[in-house]
Amino acid sequence: RKESSAASDVYKRQPDTSPLAVEDQHSRRILDLVARGEAHSRSEIAALLGVAASTVGLRVQSLLDAGVLEEAGDGTSRGGRRPRVLQIAGDGIVLSADLGGQHARIGRHSLSGALLGVESIAIDLTDGPEATLGRIAEVFERLGADTRIHAIGVSLPGPVDTLTGSVDQPSRMPGWPGFRVGEHLAGRFGTHVTVDNDANLAALGEHRAQFGHTHHSITVKAGTAIGSGVIVDGHIHRGATSAAGDITHTRIDGSGDIPCSCGNTGCLETVASGASLVRQMRERGNDTVRTTADVLTLARDADPLATSLVRTAGTHLGQALSGVVNFFNPHAVFLTGGMSASEPFIAAVRSRVYEACHPLATQRLRIEAATTGADAILHGAARLALEGMDVAAG
Repeated sequence: RKESSAASDVYKRQPDTSPLAVEDQHSRRILDLVARGEAHSRSEIAALLGVAASTVGLRVQSLLDAGVLEEAGDGTSRGGRRPRVLQIAGDGIVLSADLGGQHARIGRHSLSGALLGVESIAIDLTDGPEATLGRIAEVFERLGADTRIHAIGVSLPGPVDTLTGSVDQPSRMPGWPGFRVGEHLAGRFGTHVTVDNDANLAALGEHRAQFGHTHHSITVKAGTAIGSGVIVDGHIHRGATSAAGDITHTRIDGSGDIPCSCGNTGCLETVASGASLVRQMRERGNDTVRTTADVLTLARDADPLATSLVRTAGTHLGQALSGVVNFFNPHAVFLTGGMSASEPFIAAVRSRVYEACHPLATQRLRIEAATTGADAILHGAARLALEGMDVAAG
């Protein structure tokens, strides 16, 4: 159906992909400091950010006007006028949705970004965008029935054009290319909507939990398929065409001529993804294996073939990551998705990266399983939605 002009206006408030303006960075840092309890007043914020009190005052006022921050009485005086205490507003929520091929996870968050609850529902992306988003919207409406929905963040399992909020050239999403998910949901809920790729949002969610708004990291989502996101100075780095961090289609030496969904052969996904492990197990005579979890269970039970394949997959991923680590020099590589539950897989990734990279690139490098687990994408979606709302308010 044709979206209303109001829906378009709401959605156009989504921030563009140009470098963040200084004032928008201040808004994000202010929210983060208050949410973490590191600052309670304008003066404390100004001291921690190292900026003028007048600048902080303007940014705080815009966040108060947006309903994201609120004042909670007077603080303790240190010789002058008693400061007004700031806190994250308790009125309203942020909603997030992580869409997979056959299911969706939907999160309800406070305005600090904290995850208050999660629901899972069955969906089928091949039903098309309107039917699928209709099911998501029903849950959104129920979760937001008794409060204000300040913003919505949506994760899609394919390349996303963040300017239009639509998937771009997805391999397994018939009917979705060009469909403006953000505008569609903004028209229904009249609120700010952000849309991004699942790997980017997993990277943002994990990075913020580990480092806040500083440092650099790569998060690899290794499950049935493989995706990755890059975080620079606490923010998603998407690149010129939103393809930054896509190691999925890196050619792997010795991978053979297995065709990939991208049209090439020998890509990382054909030898290191959960789907590839299932295929290889079945090719070697194990017809009982149907899912990535089946392979990982066999590996945990010390099945020789499954263990060997899992370790080899980790080595292949480490090979693909080694060039990225040498070039980018991140503080950490985080692994999420089903494969990250396997210690042999993580050990193989770590071993190959340390072996192949320059010692300076790995001197302080952490390679470990993500702490946010299955909720990483929801955390990232909520964070991005909050930040988009802040920019719009400013």
